[in-house]
Amino acid sequence: MSNGGGPFGIGNQILSGFRGDSTLRDYTHASRVFTTNSYELKPRFKFQFHVGFTLNTDSITYLKNADLDVKELSCIVKTVDLPKYRIDTETLNQYNRKRLVQTKINYEPVNITFHDDTGDNARRLWYYYFSYYYKDPTYRYNLGNPGTQPQPNAVGTTTAFDYNVRDIYAQKPLENSWGFIGEASAERGPTPANVDGTGKTPFFRDIRIYGMDQNHKYCEYVLINPIITAWNHDTYDYSQGGGIMQHTMTIAYETVKYASGVVGAGRPAANMSGFADPAHYDVQPSPIARPGANATFFGQGGLLDAGIGILDDLQNGGTLGLLGAARTAMNTYNTFKGKDLRSIAINETVATGTKVLANAEALARTRAPLVNNNLRSILIPPKVV
Repeated sequence: MSNGGGPFGIGNQILSGFRGDSTLRDYTHASRVFTTNSYELKPRFKFQFHVGFTLNTDSITYLKNADLDVKELSCIVKTVDLPKYRIDTETLNQYNRKRLVQTKINYEPVNITFHDDTGDNARRLWYYYFSYYYKDPTYRYNLGNPGTQPQPNAVGTTTAFDYNVRDIYAQKPLENSWGFIGEASAERGPTPANVDGTGKTPFFRDIRIYGMDQNHKYCEYVLINPIITAWNHDTYDYSQGGGIMQHTMTIAYETVKYASGVVGAGRPAANMSGFADPAHYDVQPSPIARPGANATFFGQGGLLDAGIGILDDLQNGGTLGLLGAARTAMNTYNTFKGKDLRSIAINETVATGTKVLANAEALARTRAPLVNNNLRSILIPPKVV
């Protein structure tokens, strides 16, 4: 059995303990790194995100009355890729010294995966996009009775079309309009297009991807003028009893804008497209966040919150105010019943003081330049001198 390296054996290990050069550290090291300055260096979690879709509804006529709730698309997003970049470079020779020169930036396609929801929101998104740019799916399929066809009809055609008929040798094709539709409405009748007739309006204006954190802040990536380059439906499989169906959309985009800001108290949130809409989000406070629900002095739902809540209820007056004050007082009594109030107060005071001292060291840190725009900051690149 070895007693340690060096001539002094185990004595070196004892001396290293006095010198304090051990690599083992307590939680304070991680706490100082990740909790300083309101968790500034804490990594974001993958599951805390939101995606907003902006369609050119004002310019595309048939989207105004389309059976598509854009806000619900945000609720069925399963995964989303953040923007990817690839920069082309060229290697040149400067008197046999290698020099790298940048030539072009490429915006790599990203994937967005949707749940195959029973409300058909994902399939409707694709069908409206498909029928907006391509004529192929816009005719009703003639299965016998045109008046009872369940197929959606994006352009208002009332007559059914027999896709199975071969008109190769007919004097006149049954339909001439197939494939991509790139012209304006003035040239193609009821085809939905730009209202001013100067060209076809893009289906998407932008797609906004938000990452959030516990401080109610967000970072934002805005994909400008995205187009769908691939759409993949899933595969049904009897062997996957617990499998969940999904749709995968691949998009290309022209450029990316960056922003950040505060989520805000509004519902839906004013700075995040479609986030926290009461139609799909629970906006009622959690029972554990109610005043007097938690055994803490200064934390959320603690003793201080209970006192403020009771005063507010009493100031409101009336029967409801008295009942609210009584309920808060009863909740507070049940929460702190049997608790050591002195120990709770000491522990919270020490913890709060430690955080204040740790955060004070970061007040003088230099930040990237930001422009405040209604609690939404847009990243501004530095000037090139």
